[in-house]
Amino acid sequence: MNVHDTIYNWLTIKVVTDARPEDEAATETEEMFLQMLKNDHGINEIQYEKADLFYHVSYRDNEDSKSTKYPIELIEVMLKQILAEPEKYKNFPTI
Repeated sequence: MNVHDTIYNWLTIKVVTDARPEDEAATETEEMFLQMLKNDHGINEIQYEKADLFYHVSYRDNEDSKSTKYPIELIEVMLKQILAEPEKYKNFPTI
């Protein structure tokens, strides 16, 4: 998976975990993508902000500062689906 796909996946689930901090499965998935960013792509800092029509992501790739952006509607698809049908996305404790 390339770095932009990994950031996209991380950001999509990060938005879910920010909205649902009790969601253990989402938290584990976010941590998995964060580890992929660190281990596979050398990203040691990553942050995002929501502004205008985009999520703006900034990160450090080894020693270089980089940034990218993703449309809000693309990133929030999963969160909107979960919020629209919460009965399908119950939080089950991990074993």
